[in-house]
Amino acid sequence: MKTIKQLGLILTLIGFTLFTGSIFTGTYKVSQETFDTWVSQKIKSEYYIEKAQTQIVDQDLSAFELSSRIIDLASASNAFYQSQAEVDWDKIIWLKWNKSYGDLVYPLVRESATGWIPENQGLFFFLTFGLAIIGGLLFMLPDYKLLGLEGIKNNGIFQHSATNRGILGFLAFFYFVGFYVLLYFFPNYLVNPILSVNPISESLSGNPASQWFLYGFMYCAVMTVFAIRMYIKYRHNRYQVIRTSVVLFFQIAFAFLIPEILVAFNKPWFDFKNAWPLNYTFFFDWNINNLLNNGGLGLFMLVWGIVLTAIIVPVMVYFYGKRWYCSWVCGCGGLAETLGDPYRQLSSKSLLSWKVERWLIHGVLLFAIGMTGLTLYSYFAELETWKELAFGLSVYDVQNSYDFFIGSIFSGVIGTGFYPILGNRVWCRFGCPLAAYMGLIQRFKSRFRITTNGGQCISCGNCSTYCEQGIDVRAYAQKGENIVRASCVGCGVCSAVCPRGVLKLENGPEEGRINPTDVLLGNDIDLLELVNKK
Repeated sequence: MKTIKQLGLILTLIGFTLFTGSIFTGTYKVSQETFDTWVSQKIKSEYYIEKAQTQIVDQDLSAFELSSRIIDLASASNAFYQSQAEVDWDKIIWLKWNKSYGDLVYPLVRESATGWIPENQGLFFFLTFGLAIIGGLLFMLPDYKLLGLEGIKNNGIFQHSATNRGILGFLAFFYFVGFYVLLYFFPNYLVNPILSVNPISESLSGNPASQWFLYGFMYCAVMTVFAIRMYIKYRHNRYQVIRTSVVLFFQIAFAFLIPEILVAFNKPWFDFKNAWPLNYTFFFDWNINNLLNNGGLGLFMLVWGIVLTAIIVPVMVYFYGKRWYCSWVCGCGGLAETLGDPYRQLSSKSLLSWKVERWLIHGVLLFAIGMTGLTLYSYFAELETWKELAFGLSVYDVQNSYDFFIGSIFSGVIGTGFYPILGNRVWCRFGCPLAAYMGLIQRFKSRFRITTNGGQCISCGNCSTYCEQGIDVRAYAQKGENIVRASCVGCGVCSAVCPRGVLKLENGPEEGRINPTDVLLGNDIDLLELVNKK
């Protein structure tokens, strides 16, 4: 069994190395036809076109060289036209570091890829994703026998370099962050990895793969492999097995396959489980117009998105708490519970973290509400989103700021990249506006709670250690106090790791849900009177 695990690790490392190495390899040659097509869509500057003919067209370049020349020529072209007495603004190439590489550079680099990988996309997929997936399964499946009897095994987790902020943990941190930076801002450097999933994209939607298809496929593949790990580790716990299966189903079906199939039928890409404000672009003018222009199905999508946010989400939270979404439906939560499970003990339980959490997550919610309000105002007032509203800011500026700081940096780069450093629910705990919205309902108007039997608590601390939301569960258990925290996502791991059965996830009446916080001593109360009241 150990030999199989070692073989699996080797195969995973080979696939992982080939995938990463492809970012730095490959030759790109811009043909005249490709260049003319790209120019007709992106460039109006004669200066740029003239210079590019000698510096870009028919040159054998790396992705880094080609990308640099595209941007350098754009800057030189802009400087030339801006130096004229009368600036021809139509010929200015608008450059923004967080948009230009994706909007301007990537299309040309993608179409100019040459060599072995573009010609052998299926084989390259097997050598990267295929080997990594097979290796991951071979590494994890033997644990079913090696871990011995059923039960949650966290042996040595605080001594392992990968799961206790050691060298391996920091290497994973830098890799995750680096990948997300490339994915969000520099997809022109991910052309070869994107080409590896191109055959799958074309078979699903008929369209070439983009960086978002690559991300979606990776998301599902990683969740699936690490779901196997969850099944083995928590195989004695029915709640965890079912929960993992359901969240995996929602991610693969609703966030990946159904949207791609919709696109194949020339319908809008739409994730039916993604609610505002997590789906922060839902009320953007381009999205509303796109849905309204797609007939009955588009109108249904628009109505469904509103009903999901305004009715279904609060009603479900009232009956089942935010766990129904955060731990059973949401893709962010699904990745955190599968890939992120080995890091759950790294979530800070300090009072400072709790204070930061409350200010930060509700601040993001207010930001999302304000941005959406401005967006809807401009839409119904029929104002152009780029026109200044106040203080030199337009609706587009506000949308773009939210997209950059929250949608990209917080939810992506920090939210997933910081798993090995801050735990697996960084985004859910500190940044997700939908979690904040549901948390407010859960705290004050919900039937969900985690009940505690304080008399059975032996203060082992397992519950607090493995709470991914940083809740000091033991403090509640010692007092026999129900846990009704707004941040609790009801993952149930605190209950699963408790050796005494102290904790139980329940949906009950609102009366008595929030019980006293004081520790009751025998000489403080009349016990007979208390029993009679019960």
